[in-house]
Amino acid sequence: MSLHYLVREPKIIQEKNPLLLLLHGYGSNEADLFSFASELPEEYFVISAQAPYDMQFGSFAWYEINFDADVNKFSDLNQARQSRDMIANFIDELLAKYPIDSTKVSLIGFSQGSILSYAVALSYPTKIAKVVAMSGYLNLDMAIEGFEKNDISGLKIFASHGTVDQVIPVEWARKTPQLLENFGIDVVYKEYPIGHGVSPQNFFDFRKWLAENK
Repeated sequence: MSLHYLVREPKIIQEKNPLLLLLHGYGSNEADLFSFASELPEEYFVISAQAPYDMQFGSFAWYEINFDADVNKFSDLNQARQSRDMIANFIDELLAKYPIDSTKVSLIGFSQGSILSYAVALSYPTKIAKVVAMSGYLNLDMAIEGFEKNDISGLKIFASHGTVDQVIPVEWARKTPQLLENFGIDVVYKEYPIGHGVSPQNFFDFRKWLAENK
């Protein structure tokens, strides 16, 4: 397999089960989001992928974040696009290995994993049914060129952000729903009075959303 991962097999076995693919944030690892795998719906395969760029000491990234002389932050778009395609390929590998329903693949991303989730879904909408994007934002430069020609109207997205997020400003996230709705995508957007993290209410809300959008 092209990416290291952790897996929780479904407790309710179907002929083919849906998949929740978890994508962690910058400087984290596959164990982070997997910590709440036991609380996710029992009919899903829950698979948490480790990002490819090793930052040492158990930390990984989907792409580098660099700073210029004026301390402006910018993303390595080439690495981000490579990771985007790597995730799409990894989904194909998972479909070949496990009895997963290819029409029911959902991404759950946090921070950098959330930004990549948007990019993968817009670039390869036939692979992705739903996205839960927490504490991230939409960066259209990470999607494949000409993604607008894709039929992306079938995507369903739950986006959330902390109102006092000190890492990714909430203003960036607030622009995302309108951008997505312009493409005809069904979006639910919620904010929580927290920083850069996932509150219990946020978890409860996206789990409820998953149950309502099977």
